[in-house]
Amino acid sequence: MLDQVTKVHDESRQGEAFAPVATDSQTYSKKFYIESYGCAMNFNDSEIVASILNKEGFGATRNVEEASLILLNTCSIREKAEQTVRKRLTEFRRIKKSTPGLLIGVLGCMAERLKTRLLEEEKLVDMVVGPDAYRALPSLIAEAETGQKSVNVLLSREETYGDISPVRLDNNGVTSFVSIMRGCNNMCTFCVVPFTRGRERSRDAHSIVREAAELFENGYREVTLLGQNVDSYYWTSDDGSETVTFAQLLEKVALINPLLRVRFSTSHPKDITDEVLFTIAKYENICNYIHLPVQSGNNRILQLMNRTYTREWYMKKVERIREILPDCGLSTDIICGFCSETEEEHQETMDIMRFAAYDLAYMYFYSERPGTLAQRRYQDDIPEDVKKRRLAEVVELHRQQSEKNMKDDVGKTFKVLVEGTSKRSEEHLFGRNDQNKVIVFPRENFKKGDYVMVKVDSCTSGTLIGKAVQ
Repeated sequence: MLDQVTKVHDESRQGEAFAPVATDSQTYSKKFYIESYGCAMNFNDSEIVASILNKEGFGATRNVEEASLILLNTCSIREKAEQTVRKRLTEFRRIKKSTPGLLIGVLGCMAERLKTRLLEEEKLVDMVVGPDAYRALPSLIAEAETGQKSVNVLLSREETYGDISPVRLDNNGVTSFVSIMRGCNNMCTFCVVPFTRGRERSRDAHSIVREAAELFENGYREVTLLGQNVDSYYWTSDDGSETVTFAQLLEKVALINPLLRVRFSTSHPKDITDEVLFTIAKYENICNYIHLPVQSGNNRILQLMNRTYTREWYMKKVERIREILPDCGLSTDIICGFCSETEEEHQETMDIMRFAAYDLAYMYFYSERPGTLAQRRYQDDIPEDVKKRRLAEVVELHRQQSEKNMKDDVGKTFKVLVEGTSKRSEEHLFGRNDQNKVIVFPRENFKKGDYVMVKVDSCTSGTLIGKAVQ
């Protein structure tokens, strides 16, 4: 078993690497190829990078052989993600030896931490660019073209890229991400994000609403508002005359059009408020789905992680969500085998899983990341075989819970936004309901972007199956 087990729906593409589709490629004299790894924020960042590169005469391509620029947008949150990137860089380096002028660059969260090793020691790349330095790409590319190694990994307290209209890469034309803030102020001891993405800063609310409205006008029917901790979004205008909280931003985006679905990710349990929950309840087009990472079900481990809540507090928050939003889908993140975790503490995580009955879970065993507070403060003392066994137990429990949740939906009717053709059958479409569950049903005369009422008559462990009803 790998250091990560991610439970995703059958039809989902979340978490995959991608290279963009070349659009109007004849208008560009140069081509770039990009792969993205990790969180949705990285995928959205790649779309910002594509916009910047388009203005410099670079068109996107899926064929790495025709690219003059190869970029990897990287993730440092797990060791395996870094290993995957290193393997790809080695493969690209072989291509470079037979391709004069080819440039290779690393973007994102690995950039600051590994810049010296990647550039000088291993000589795998020509440039290294941090998450706040994408505007500098044109000058960095120009520098690298002269044979110099180029690097910019400076973090910013202001950069939000709010004025850049992202180029939508490899999308279905129905759903899209909109970044609302960058960085994180939560110093969870296991996490590298505060060090790789810097402090929180919220994007201009008007630019967010404008971007979401443009997406709707261009045929998109769902936006996901993105941030490391969306609930702490708080924007103040330059003159101080206007402030917007996350609940108010949700409302502004929901009011664009009732046909535009709104989702968001991720919520920190300590910050999600009743105001947010009541706003979700007020608007039919704000989806009843919340990602609420618990990480551990034991108070001592939560304190070591610096999560700033207890298991009892978290359970009351889940109860409050169920009270205000009875049909709300709930997902989570869980880390197994954190420093000094005992068997009894592991069982408390299992207990909180039974209590919350998550619809979806992202489950990992602890992977110590260099530079984090945990790496400096604690000993990574749980043997790997114990970590893997605990993870396997968590995965199995979640499988059982997910299967039960799916079976409970058989016989119910849901409003589904069609995202495309099912991977398993050209005669079937797939989409998601309000709770983010994938539903597959016969195509009939429906198409992408339609809303369809579907009655569920069966299910698999990850997909609901049904038929359209009037």
